[in-house]
Amino acid sequence: MQRTTLTIFLLSIYVIAIIAIGIWNSKNDSSESYFLASRKLPAWLLAITFIASWWGGGSAIDLVDHAHNNGLSSFWIYGVPVLIATGLMYLFSKGIRNIGTISQPELMSQRYNETAAFMLTIFIVIFMVIASTVQVIVIGRFFHAFFDIGYENSAILGTIIVLVYSMFGGFKGVVLTDLLQFVFFLFTGIFLFYLTYSDSGGLEAVKINAIANAKVGYTSFFSNVADNLAYVITFGTSWMIQANIWQRISAAKNGSAAKKMMLLSFLAFIPLYLMVTYTGMFSSVLYETVPETGIIPDLISNLSSPLVSAILFVGLCSAIMSTMDSLINTGALSLTVDVFQKYIQPNAKPQTGVIVARVSTCVMAAIALFMALRIQSVLTISWIASDFPTSGAFVPLVLGFLWARGTSQAAIVSMIFGLLFSSYNLFVALGADFPVAWEIASAKQAIIGISISFVLYVGISLLTPAKTEKSIRFIQKANLFGRY
Repeated sequence: MQRTTLTIFLLSIYVIAIIAIGIWNSKNDSSESYFLASRKLPAWLLAITFIASWWGGGSAIDLVDHAHNNGLSSFWIYGVPVLIATGLMYLFSKGIRNIGTISQPELMSQRYNETAAFMLTIFIVIFMVIASTVQVIVIGRFFHAFFDIGYENSAILGTIIVLVYSMFGGFKGVVLTDLLQFVFFLFTGIFLFYLTYSDSGGLEAVKINAIANAKVGYTSFFSNVADNLAYVITFGTSWMIQANIWQRISAAKNGSAAKKMMLLSFLAFIPLYLMVTYTGMFSSVLYETVPETGIIPDLISNLSSPLVSAILFVGLCSAIMSTMDSLINTGALSLTVDVFQKYIQPNAKPQTGVIVARVSTCVMAAIALFMALRIQSVLTISWIASDFPTSGAFVPLVLGFLWARGTSQAAIVSMIFGLLFSSYNLFVALGADFPVAWEIASAKQAIIGISISFVLYVGISLLTPAKTEKSIRFIQKANLFGRY
């Protein structure tokens, strides 16, 4: 009872603090102010909010459990795709920022046309809703494991907390709360790493335990890599074009600041994801099997000190919330800028845009909560969410910066294919009895999807007339490699 009371007290203080930050930053006079903080944030702060967005619920809970079972090669599930995506975005960040749009579909419109931009909006909203659903599931399970309340009420409570501070503060509020959340979770991650290291006896004890349990290749980085290739391909490509990260790149002061942000993030991700992976490996000595609630919640709830347990609980909540708020905010950006302001009321006053942005934030959170109350799988849902942009948006977005011959017709056909291909796989994953020539959520499926998308884009581009002058202007404006 003392532990629960103390946890509720500290969580209440934390929630009040982040809501206060959101309300304090609620004075936004335009969509650019609401979604990009007027492009005035420093690179180091944007790097922290980027790290907080990705090093969140999946890493904190799911990766630890996978590393417990599979060892060091579990780094390939989240760590390797993050590094691939961050490395690619480092190369493209200057060009993305130089284009100077608020949203990805605006950029797509400059490169291709309005139809291609609208298609990308569909992909973004689908991805952000499903990805937000994953975080609602994670925080719902965590509250359920720690408090004596049902999963449904836990999911609703966690969503309401994130919604309140995200809705008022916009992007600046999200960034500043991400800073606070990152500090909390960094402390939690380091503490649990040290705790499992000291209690387990270190890496030697892990090796002895792996041998005793016949876990071949448990401490090898390259063991069973093929089993994780689907995650590397799908997560790596889809996260590289993830709209909430392009939003952070667009919020940088200039192209150089955007590249600095990506470099700082890349360097930080290596030790952070290794720390989480090794925490799971050390826990293999402490747990014969993964507890039903997950290793991290179980570790925290069984600490002898109620105060430390409560502090770490808040730290883990902060990780989950930092990912959720980022996804919801970016989904709201697409609904506001790329749907309302483009198709519904193009001449709306700036303040009207802010109101619509807050309503859109509520809509995103409500849809994610609705789905989370009906679906409670994490890794598969994450993969399905990533499959949409990988199969449909990766090729036209990336080649749009590199190949002036790429046409609008090719981009649209490639994206339509991706939408149909990913939707078909989604229905199969949900139980539809459709014929498939590949295993769902496999490397084969990922390679087939992105390969057909590439062939369609290149082939149709060569068969249709190109607006080369428009394409060249876009590529010159991006000035990706400093050639112009």
